[in-house]
Amino acid sequence: MIAVLATVGCLGAASVAGIRWLRVAQREHYAPGRVSRFQRRWEPPWAVLTSLVGLVGLVIGEPALVLVTAIFVGIGPPGLSIKGRTSPLAWTRRLKTTAAVAAALAATVLGAATIAASPWQGAFVLCIGTAQLIDLALAIAAPFERRAARSHVEAATSKLRQVNPIVVAITGSYGKTTTKGYLRHLLEGVRSVVASPASFNNTAGLSRAINEGLHSGTEVFIAEMGAYGPGEIADLCRWIQPDVAAICAIGPVHLERYGSIERIVAAKSEILGSASTVVLNIDAAGLAETAARAAQRGQRVVRVSAHDPEADATVTRTSDGLAVEVYGSLVATIESTGRHPSNVATAVGLALALDVEVAHIVDRLGDLPAAEHRQQVVTAPSGVVLIDDTFNANPAGAAAALDLLADHQTEGRRVVVTPGMIELGRRQDDENRAFALRAASEATDIAVVGRTNRAALLAGAGNGDAAVHTFPTREAAVEWVRANLTAGDVVLYENDLPDHYP
Repeated sequence: MIAVLATVGCLGAASVAGIRWLRVAQREHYAPGRVSRFQRRWEPPWAVLTSLVGLVGLVIGEPALVLVTAIFVGIGPPGLSIKGRTSPLAWTRRLKTTAAVAAALAATVLGAATIAASPWQGAFVLCIGTAQLIDLALAIAAPFERRAARSHVEAATSKLRQVNPIVVAITGSYGKTTTKGYLRHLLEGVRSVVASPASFNNTAGLSRAINEGLHSGTEVFIAEMGAYGPGEIADLCRWIQPDVAAICAIGPVHLERYGSIERIVAAKSEILGSASTVVLNIDAAGLAETAARAAQRGQRVVRVSAHDPEADATVTRTSDGLAVEVYGSLVATIESTGRHPSNVATAVGLALALDVEVAHIVDRLGDLPAAEHRQQVVTAPSGVVLIDDTFNANPAGAAAALDLLADHQTEGRRVVVTPGMIELGRRQDDENRAFALRAASEATDIAVVGRTNRAALLAGAGNGDAAVHTFPTREAAVEWVRANLTAGDVVLYENDLPDHYP
């Protein structure tokens, strides 16, 4: 009877854990190895102890002991639920395929254990090895997924050749989507433009954008290109082949994947290979040198900056707003709220690269569109001013958001709600401490959300004068804001973490 309970308990725990780790696999773009990495990251010390108890039971043949392990595996790492905070698990074709391969592997393990020993022992192995099983399933399915994606890429490649637009490719550690939106706006009225939607910046997203969005008569296609590691942008450029390529920013975003800023620069620079014209933000780490090398190769180089008056397009923040200079001459001053100078400068540089007349650029600069969830400012019916910066997840953007908060002079409360920033590698704690310290000088209250960066944020905020509050979820923090803030108060919502960051 105990053996049956142990089998059922372990299989049940493995099923619950499987859903949890499938969510992580989906959020991590189905990259083999990432699930196990997140398991090591989030599992508390007591999880190791409970696994050891189960291993002792396995060795001595005592199934009752493995039930202890099953209970804690089912509960899972604190804050990492199977339901998810923001949305239910999306059972896409790819996720179903991954789950089916994992289930087949699990059945193989259970069958082999039943023949060689007993079912409860096989169920225990599945219980403690669910994350590794899903990583193995991802590795097995990867070649088939690449083949499945090939037909979409081939169709997109054919359509690009048929329509033959000027291809503009934009990458960077951050600012890609905003810059893409600015450029599309600047080109309206002089070019027929199609841009990849939202953050469709990988192979699947870009092939879909081309196949569904490109049409005869399209003169310019703007492709946002993202990457989680070296070689990914080069792969995209083999079939998209940019005519004009831009790098808008370099920063420590995804630093834990790349390992160094230098590797980030190298990976982003893959976008420049086939382009005849390149647009580079020379303020960013390594890009002034990259611009010099591109010029030596014979590429046309458009340099943009938020500081350097010698750049082809310079956008600086002044007391009157953003001053826009083109080839050393002031051409416009525009509203600065919610607009990062580097993004505006890159978009202007791209328009110049496409030979758009300066007069037209100036006409369009006054009403640049706001990027959704990036320093959007609205006033709630309650009279509370809301700064929505939940899609901004990098140190430079976070600093700019605090500048925006400081611009809102009020005698009331100024609140920062944040879970902090992620994927900054060894710099993550330092960057979050520095952000919280600065926030504590600009805000009356800091609401720290979740567990991921709690210690670093509390350490930084503790050195300032702001009152500090902690909440398990963003929803709980929002309820506190609604209950405590009144007309004239200001709240900055800075970043929001994906479900696999508790």
